[in-house]
Amino acid sequence: RGAFIQQTELTEFESLLAKVSGAKFALGVANGTDALVMGLVAAGIGSMGGGKADDEVIFCSHTFVATAASIHHAGAVPVPCEVGTDHLIDPQSVRAKISSRTRAIMPTQLNGCVCNMDELERIAAEHGLKIIEDSAQGLGATYKGRGAGSFGFAGTVSFYPAKNLGCFGDGGAVLTNDAATLERLTVFRDHGRSAKLGEVVSWGYNSRLDNLQAAILLFKLQRYDDEVAHRRQVAAQYRERLAGLESRGLISLPRGPHREGLHGSGDYFDVFQNYECQVTHRDELRSHLTERGIGTLIQWGGKAVHQFKGLGLATSLPNTDRFFERCIMLPMNSSLSETDISYVCETITAFYSR
Repeated sequence: RGAFIQQTELTEFESLLAKVSGAKFALGVANGTDALVMGLVAAGIGSMGGGKADDEVIFCSHTFVATAASIHHAGAVPVPCEVGTDHLIDPQSVRAKISSRTRAIMPTQLNGCVCNMDELERIAAEHGLKIIEDSAQGLGATYKGRGAGSFGFAGTVSFYPAKNLGCFGDGGAVLTNDAATLERLTVFRDHGRSAKLGEVVSWGYNSRLDNLQAAILLFKLQRYDDEVAHRRQVAAQYRERLAGLESRGLISLPRGPHREGLHGSGDYFDVFQNYECQVTHRDELRSHLTERGIGTLIQWGGKAVHQFKGLGLATSLPNTDRFFERCIMLPMNSSLSETDISYVCETITAFYSR
């Protein structure tokens, strides 16, 4: 049909994405990093957004480098803070990092989990800060019934192929509850062109979600509940079979997955993009699993953002440093069977029984 750029499939996908996320509006863009930059610029943060070059944005160092890079490319200063016991941003560390130059908090809704947003919203209100959510891995996760990406000034989603909702290349979206912000973002993503006026009204970006990718995502999003249900089932099996090791202090499991019960999970509905644990004898366990045909991952190449010397963000984050000595991701995908999970758990149990 020649429906290549910003056609019906994109419009339909954006409408359904907004409904699933709980935000009023969704805007498809070229990738998740662009989405973060655009959210910051729309919020007036950093030199690119009409703010100041020394505007600071606090983020958790346990995240992909794109989180910090978006702050840098918006013309602001990324300020890393600690990871908490839930593997997400530590609100107390956020408080400790606030300065007179702080303009925003950028929590990462990591591994399909949502942060304690009550506390972050409280901090933001106290200090007059904006919240821009990096919800690249959080689509469908909720905190007290509110969806990842629907808090604060803006939220973002990534559709990189490895995500729970992935396309066949790069893709992303910005979420917002404000119509004026949506209009500004819509102009940003298409070379500064206003659809209403039919002319260029400002400098903009070329960051549009390809219509073919939107069609693929629309098809997959209509079946997204099944994907999430399977991942939560896998997470429940991990928790049931590895609980004994956790009680012995050998492994620390993610919360949930059920709304009621363990680790105060009643407020949270997690979608388990990944299954990230903390373990003792991490490297030995990983070798043991690899030898038996079980693949594992350590996020971000085994380094937090502040540990990449080339970025110049060196700071003292002892809790995060310790976390990266212990973290490991167990298999988590839609093809795993109960037999697969049993084998993984039995192999882990056998390692610690030695």
